[in-house]
Amino acid sequence: MAGALAEGARAAGAAVDVKRVPETVPEAIAKAAHFKLEQPAPIASVEELPHYHAIAVGCPTRYGRMASQMATFLDSAGGLVDARCSDGKVGSAFTSTATQHGGQETTLFSILTNLMHSVW
Repeated sequence: MAGALAEGARAAGAAVDVKRVPETVPEAIAKAAHFKLEQPAPIASVEELPHYHAIAVGCPTRYGRMASQMATFLDSAGGLVDARCSDGKVGSAFTSTATQHGGQETTLFSILTNLMHSVW
């Protein structure tokens, strides 16, 4: 989904970086659970967020909320609130889940709540 969003933004003339948040699960457990560890997107850092004019946060739904890896990343960006790094910038969110009523709407609310509190 991030690739499709990036493709559309690039087609409209935007410069786009696709990043992923750091994995928080120990590597041995992630491998045993068949996590998709080899991904082309580089890992994002909180320090680079103020340099972007807009951000689209994409995250899978896990039990009706955002995945813990994304929550950890957004929680670690709390220092940007005091610096007012997101004032006047655009934020959006997208998600998916394997079931029709899997909690997509609550996941979006949880992501947007972080964005509205100027984490980004």
